[in-house]
Amino acid sequence: MLGYTITQWIFGILSFMAIMFALMVVFSRNPVNSVLYLVLTFFCIAGHYLLMNAQFLAVVHIAVYAGAIMVLFLFVIMLMNLNEDAEPQKTMVSKIIAGVIGGMLLLVLVGALKGTSQLGLSQYGHSEIGLVKKLGHVLFHEFLFPFEIVSVLLLSALVGAIMIGKKEIK
Repeated sequence: MLGYTITQWIFGILSFMAIMFALMVVFSRNPVNSVLYLVLTFFCIAGHYLLMNAQFLAVVHIAVYAGAIMVLFLFVIMLMNLNEDAEPQKTMVSKIIAGVIGGMLLLVLVGALKGTSQLGLSQYGHSEIGLVKKLGHVLFHEFLFPFEIVSVLLLSALVGAIMIGKKEIK
């Protein structure tokens, strides 16, 4: 208990919160609340990325998953107008089978992780590998030509999409 660092405490708190929010996603009866709990789970996972010194991955995770995909999920859920009357009810047998299969999966995961030692992520690779400065240096020095080719391809796709979507003037 005395040998824990602040990083280990933050990891434990983030892990607990991520698991609790993930369980709330599963057990919430309102689909909109489930999506919001999933966004909170994504924020906790982004916190784990920050602990592993992967700032760029954390920002991209928030922007892509919590920002874009979850907004689409919310729009779809709200457009579908889900009611309890329209939702098919699950039988008790299917709930028991789902519980047994989930328990077996948990048993397999615990058995697989039982023999592993503590994960020492800091001992692998360079300590600054996830920094944006390092990524930018590699991107603009070693991969400058492919980066420029991708930018030209994206620009041509943008122009093509505008030309296809433009109304014809008669």
